[in-house]
Amino acid sequence: MRRLSIAVIAAAFLVTATACGGSDANGSDGSGAGASGGTARVKVGVIPIVDVAPIYLGKEKGFYSSRGLELTLETGQGGAAIVPAVVSGQFQFGFSNMTSLMIAQTNDIPVKAVANGVATTGEQGADFGGIAVKKGSPITSAKDLAGKKVAINTLKNIGDTSVRESVRKAGGDPAEVDFVELPFDQMPAALAGGRVDAALVVEPALATVKSQGGTVIASQYADVSPDLTVAMYFTSTQFAERNPETVKKFQEATAESLEYANSHPDEVRRILTTYTKIPEAILPDLILPRWPAQPDRASIETLAKLGEQDGIFRSAPDLDKLLP
Repeated sequence: MRRLSIAVIAAAFLVTATACGGSDANGSDGSGAGASGGTARVKVGVIPIVDVAPIYLGKEKGFYSSRGLELTLETGQGGAAIVPAVVSGQFQFGFSNMTSLMIAQTNDIPVKAVANGVATTGEQGADFGGIAVKKGSPITSAKDLAGKKVAINTLKNIGDTSVRESVRKAGGDPAEVDFVELPFDQMPAALAGGRVDAALVVEPALATVKSQGGTVIASQYADVSPDLTVAMYFTSTQFAERNPETVKKFQEATAESLEYANSHPDEVRRILTTYTKIPEAILPDLILPRWPAQPDRASIETLAKLGEQDGIFRSAPDLDKLLP
């Protein structure tokens, strides 16, 4: 059964959040500090993929605790599920692709991006995400995806928008792609078993597909923009207004974590084994993304235009309100 639309789910969470009052998860007076010696206890919703390796490293290295943040990381399937959890106060921060955040914002769901997340490498055939097919597949180009089943982790989101752009650029009909929703970690088996014809896979699942003989036929994120900001960390506007110091500390710690991950690729590969099921033998083959300090606004504007073209947004996203 397909997931309900983000607007419907989030609306339900908004009612819950309003009924529960406005205090944060610490029961604080709005400072963001809990009762344990000024420590702010925050939960962050993440996805078990390579994109979020920096925040796991940052927690391990003490970048968050040194700023008085006690971090708990909890996983979800994608931004469409994490957004309502943040809005409801279940999580104080979340990780989400930019399309999910723009969908939320255009549906009047109070979200605010606060820190950069992950970006494409911009290199065709050498990105941390790609449209992959199994060994021996007759599909050799994104043009061939018309009329085929393509797995993405969340329907009506960045996956179908970016895949459609790859199909469009290859000369195919993007309206004819049949999308199927699957978690990233289930995509290698679905490809190998022939349940789907292709899949938008990101690391570490992408390395698993390649180890099975699969190949990448297009790099969809790079097709949108060579500088595409794929995802960011965000909070609810209410939490940001009531807990500015906690948000500032989170931003600073995340920036330090992104910088550390960029300069320590071996540690990124190691930390992946602590929150994914990737076999160690595949680790050297992983393609790591870029973790810039700041989002690339021009690329987000391009993604927004493509989303409008696909009918994903009910109105044009207001990036001035959404971005830091």
